[in-house]
Amino acid sequence: MFTLTLVSAVGLFVDDRLLMDESVWVKPMKFGFAMGVYGLTLAWLLSKLSKGRRFGWWLGTFFAVAGLLDVGAVAYAAAHGTFSHFNNNDEPVAQTVRTVFSIGVGPLLLITLIIAVLVLIQRTGDRAMARALRAGLGLAAASMVVALWLSNSAGATPRTVTDANGHPVSMNGGHGIGDPDGNGMFLTNWSTTGGDLRVPHFFGMHAIQVLLLVTAILGVLAASHSWLRDERVRARLVGVAGLGYTGVFAVLTWQAKRGLPVTGLDRQTLIAYAGLVVFTLVTTAAIVVAARRRSASPRDGEQRDEVSAAARPSTPVKLP
Repeated sequence: MFTLTLVSAVGLFVDDRLLMDESVWVKPMKFGFAMGVYGLTLAWLLSKLSKGRRFGWWLGTFFAVAGLLDVGAVAYAAAHGTFSHFNNNDEPVAQTVRTVFSIGVGPLLLITLIIAVLVLIQRTGDRAMARALRAGLGLAAASMVVALWLSNSAGATPRTVTDANGHPVSMNGGHGIGDPDGNGMFLTNWSTTGGDLRVPHFFGMHAIQVLLLVTAILGVLAASHSWLRDERVRARLVGVAGLGYTGVFAVLTWQAKRGLPVTGLDRQTLIAYAGLVVFTLVTTAAIVVAARRRSASPRDGEQRDEVSAAARPSTPVKLP
């Protein structure tokens, strides 16, 4: 996947063909990088399983094959200068890509769900890490469900566009909701004129990396903050981060389904985000305050014990 990313990056400079005003190699570059990062994370996770390791190995192998098929189809379409998604043409390249997608997309979702179940029924790492992995895998599965909606997200009348070779392409559906072929943001190409389910899909797919990073940061801070050394406290903080992340994912999905771009924040969306911020901050503050109090209490008890010990006679009293 990372090799594909590098090859596609070179293609940006040596191949001047454009699809919708962007290089034909932008999409395979993004897909290769995203799948490579997710694949590394999944491989590391499977190595942590204490039960069902052999079954996990087969799941990882099937996931790798399905991912190779899906991303390979994207690169295959790009090499031919045509669209990989929503392409309704009858020519061989479009038919091949549709066939591969029909075979490869389903297993990615199914395998992610099975791995999530494996993680749920056993402990991998401490409580904080286990909670991060469970929440991250759950969000990854949800993001793949969102990806399945993409094929019907636009609700647009079938239309005809031009590919990089100047050939007409019949398109059915699109990434944008309300404006399927609208203007896109730099590099991500997320729609700026309509809703776009690629945004929550991206956030959900990479939730596990973000939550693992939060877990790692809390682990480092625990070395200098005694109240963080209790893994239950770190697990609660990771849980709040997971809930907050899930809330952002839900709002992004809701926002896109209403035909609003990620940059288009109406009153309802702003209220939703404000509620998430308040909930996250208040809950985090409550956990931190309670943890600091619990951390201070044992010290006071130890000091009282030391005073009591000092008041006791240094020599034992002999009984008659």
